[in-house]
Amino acid sequence: MKNSSVDASRRDFLKTSGLLAIGFSFSGAAAPFLQKNAPNAAELELTPFVVITPEGKVVLFNTSPDMGQGTWQAVPSLLAEELEVALTQVEIRQTAGLPKHRMQFSGGSSSVRAQWEPLRKAGAAAREMLTQAAANRWKAPVAECVAENGKIVHKPTQKSLTYGELAEEAAKLPVPKEPKLKDPKDFKILGKSLPRPEVPAKTNGTAVFGLDVKVPGMLYASVERCPVIHGKVVRIDDTEAMKVAGVRRVLKAERKMPHKAVETVAVLADNYWAALQGRKALKITWDNTGHEQTSTDAYFDQLRQAAKQPGNAFKDTQGDVDKAFASAVRKLEAAYETPFAAHAMIEPENAVAHVQGDRVEIWAPNQSPDWLIGQVSDYLKIPRENVKVNTTFMGGSFGRKGYFDFVLETVHLSKLANAPVKLIWTREDDLTQGPYRPGMVDALRGGFDASGKLVAFEHKVVGASIQGQTGGRDFSQSPDDWMHEVMGQEDSPYAIPNRRQATVVVPTDIPVVWWRSVYSSTTAFGHECFVDELAHAAKQDPLAFRLALLQNAPRFVNVLKLLSEKAKYKAKPAANQAMGIAIARSFGSIAAYVVTVSRAGKGVKIDRIVGVIDVGMTVNPDNVKAQTEGNVVMALSAALKPGITFKNGQCEQTNYHQYPVLRLNETPPVEIHVVPSTEKPSGAGEPGLPPLAPALANAVFNLTGKRIRKMPFDLDAV
Repeated sequence: MKNSSVDASRRDFLKTSGLLAIGFSFSGAAAPFLQKNAPNAAELELTPFVVITPEGKVVLFNTSPDMGQGTWQAVPSLLAEELEVALTQVEIRQTAGLPKHRMQFSGGSSSVRAQWEPLRKAGAAAREMLTQAAANRWKAPVAECVAENGKIVHKPTQKSLTYGELAEEAAKLPVPKEPKLKDPKDFKILGKSLPRPEVPAKTNGTAVFGLDVKVPGMLYASVERCPVIHGKVVRIDDTEAMKVAGVRRVLKAERKMPHKAVETVAVLADNYWAALQGRKALKITWDNTGHEQTSTDAYFDQLRQAAKQPGNAFKDTQGDVDKAFASAVRKLEAAYETPFAAHAMIEPENAVAHVQGDRVEIWAPNQSPDWLIGQVSDYLKIPRENVKVNTTFMGGSFGRKGYFDFVLETVHLSKLANAPVKLIWTREDDLTQGPYRPGMVDALRGGFDASGKLVAFEHKVVGASIQGQTGGRDFSQSPDDWMHEVMGQEDSPYAIPNRRQATVVVPTDIPVVWWRSVYSSTTAFGHECFVDELAHAAKQDPLAFRLALLQNAPRFVNVLKLLSEKAKYKAKPAANQAMGIAIARSFGSIAAYVVTVSRAGKGVKIDRIVGVIDVGMTVNPDNVKAQTEGNVVMALSAALKPGITFKNGQCEQTNYHQYPVLRLNETPPVEIHVVPSTEKPSGAGEPGLPPLAPALANAVFNLTGKRIRKMPFDLDAV
């Protein structure tokens, strides 16, 4: 194969093949969003988030990088609604980590919920400044001037001025501290299912992803990492690698993870093909001492033993669980297990970096340009203002591209090579090197009194602490607050007089990090399956059992009642068919599913999935549905497909043939309903994932009588 054919661009491929690519957060508090900045000579800043160009174009800034979840529309929509412009009238730009844009982050399903008010205020402030500028020019009362479609109109005379004509005068006015926000009944953008502005570029190949970036003089890098992640380099034989046409250098390098740096070997070449072939030709001797026995089987044995410990309880623990459980006349105990899981996003890790002395410029798909600037600044020991980050679209992430080892690798190589370097991970690198969602054990127990009332309930989460490994936090004497997701009193307001929620942290050298819905994807499995076990022990319908315990949680009740209606839960199921139900709150949102299953030969087939999600007010209901459908696919993949396993220090899954993702022909019919709401927005990108697996497992039990307590599970063997 010639190099020219391997270098064919993604754009050309999309154009010639007709392939369509379709798309699938944590931000700061409200206060700083309205600060005033000196106008740029070329562009006038009305606020840090609204700029008017000399040509009169309105520029809105997106502070939450887009990884397919729709922030390219959602975040600017908050500005555009209050500014009275349609997204088709504006240019959207991704922020670059500059301090004036404050925290810039996609993760934790927080993009809309954290910025709902701050960015609307920024748009409203700009609107009021433009209105005042027009009133000043016309010498008219402000009340007679209104903003419409990128113009200020004087109602009595119908005179109008465009925002571009008013920008310079408006920029000189003080920024209103408390601008008046629109009444939701007057919204034209928010709450509407409108087309996403970035989708055409993503489908015609013009959108720039990390893999598309090229800079002059760039070298390509492919890095060989020890199969035993923490192994050390003993000897490098690069004789054959240096014979590959295009290979320039072979370097001993490093991969800097939050908890540890490991040694690697990099091949730098004129093109990626040469770098990859050179890498394959390397002969490296590794020292795996101390890590060659790493095994997920052994780790889960540790977790099962640790589950016997009392753990560290959360403050929302109430009553005396031990006493209530001891006196209960009917008792249940169970442990649920969820495996390590890889992110397996379509676009693997990649970055371009150019280090020049004490300055560096980076082009990378990343979830937080300001976090990235901070990490690179610390790594190179240079001022933050000397780090420039260009954030591209991400071809998926699910949390992985908020872990910046791959960017620091690229920066390190550029510094060693004294040239711009583009690093591309292979799929094998991605799956075998981590980081992963941690494998977890959830230990639960419950007890009923003589009247049949549920009087005791305990949920212990046992596993690795993401905060402990990535941030060095010690949870030996206190509970890990991230593990509180789904099982806490706020997220699970079941009215039980004696409740205890606790964590037992068991460290691992296997790299771990957040994964879509973080711990919620693991805690919900045990929590909602065990609630089902309790319902059956009480000889009650699982829906009725939940509703009785949730009488003081009206939003939960509303979700369950709507779900029951949409799924026809109370209708008599067909022969050899059964339903399972589960509900979970995470990232401020409530999601619930009914999964219908039936017998298929010796196994079980999923016939239908109906979901209801309450995210409060929405920016784009259609996108909430799309995100929830994506969550269903990811949740089913995690429940039914192999997890990540380690044996003799090495990951046993290397590519999609061993770590498959649910395919279209395997996906059952999915029906999602979004609850109409006037509540403040909550998360949308992740809450649809956690309750799916327990709803499926509960359906399998109702059909077969077999209780599933370990993921992944094989429906063909149930």
